[in-house]
Amino acid sequence: MTSLILPSEDGGTREYRLQGGTSWTRPTAPLTARRAYAAAHVIPEVLADNTPGAPARLDWDATMAYRHELWSYGLGVADAMDTAQRGMGLDWAATQELIRRSGEEALATGGRIAAGAGTDQLSSAPRSLEEVAAAYEEQIEVVERSGATVILMASRQLAALAQGPDDYHAIYGRLLGQVGSPAILHWLGPMFDPALAGYWGDSEIGGATDSFVALVRDHADRIDGVKVSLLDAEHEVALRRALPESVRVYTGDDFNYPELIRGDEVSHSDALLGIFAAIAPAASAALQALDRGDLAAYDAAFAPTLPLARHVFAAPTYHYKAGIAFLAWLAGHQPGFTMVGGLQSGRSVGHLIEAFRLADDAGLLPDPELAAARMRALLAVAGLEA
Repeated sequence: MTSLILPSEDGGTREYRLQGGTSWTRPTAPLTARRAYAAAHVIPEVLADNTPGAPARLDWDATMAYRHELWSYGLGVADAMDTAQRGMGLDWAATQELIRRSGEEALATGGRIAAGAGTDQLSSAPRSLEEVAAAYEEQIEVVERSGATVILMASRQLAALAQGPDDYHAIYGRLLGQVGSPAILHWLGPMFDPALAGYWGDSEIGGATDSFVALVRDHADRIDGVKVSLLDAEHEVALRRALPESVRVYTGDDFNYPELIRGDEVSHSDALLGIFAAIAPAASAALQALDRGDLAAYDAAFAPTLPLARHVFAAPTYHYKAGIAFLAWLAGHQPGFTMVGGLQSGRSVGHLIEAFRLADDAGLLPDPELAAARMRALLAVAGLEA
């Protein structure tokens, strides 16, 4: 059995024995009970100048291979979103190339693909709402040209300019009137991006929800679904009941996804989750079980992933991307523990040690020897070599 020496809570060390990866089964037919997207991260060139503020340079082969891995488990890919470091290192030039390449790969393999359209090509202080709308339109064109479903991402620039719900309704109404096929709206809470506080025109959750529901009802025929990333299961269930039946709710709740996807006697959530990029084999197993009507197997597949998800998305939540990249590195999906903008430094060594242990508990380290070797290397670099 593979083992390594890890720091212990009392300041000493202890031997940790890895349980090893689970033999996960890939689906042989499309998943049908729920629609599920994994929000995928990006993998930089190891030797590129991916320092803060530098243009992002990606390892395209590794980045695309990761998307093929997600598709192989029956999941869709939600690309160019916050998990891909939009607004945190991935510039618009690299984003356009990412959307184009992912769209081509999805078309070639038959994988489901959606991609984010936002306004992050603008400066932090645009002059007018018209400028914001035009930026959205530019990005929507890029996404639609790639063949991906449009995800209308929350905009920092719109949040800075909007004076109330009417401004949000005017911008989103204009955009939804132009999309070629129904889009996904993304409500990203301030725990993911503090600049989005007060989105939809109200700083109180009740008022923001009323504004959001009114917008969706007014344009329901142009909306495939809404992705809700507020980490509030009770609110999400209430929102499901308030929205038109034709509009999906894609949970973005990385703390409570098993119960929200499972649903109740009235409704359920579909999924568009960053954590699914890290737990794809287990998520696929759970959804395959749901297709069979085997709720016990569904619960068993998801249960050990939840402590890992809650750890990866712990406050400050916006640094969860470091955990996604770290787990991809441990699993052998990228050559180094690196991120664009140098954001691998967003989590402490102690946080990463716990993520390693929880990933092993969930059976998500397919090659224990590789994972242990990489963990030993990280500890040595951090000055914790036993």
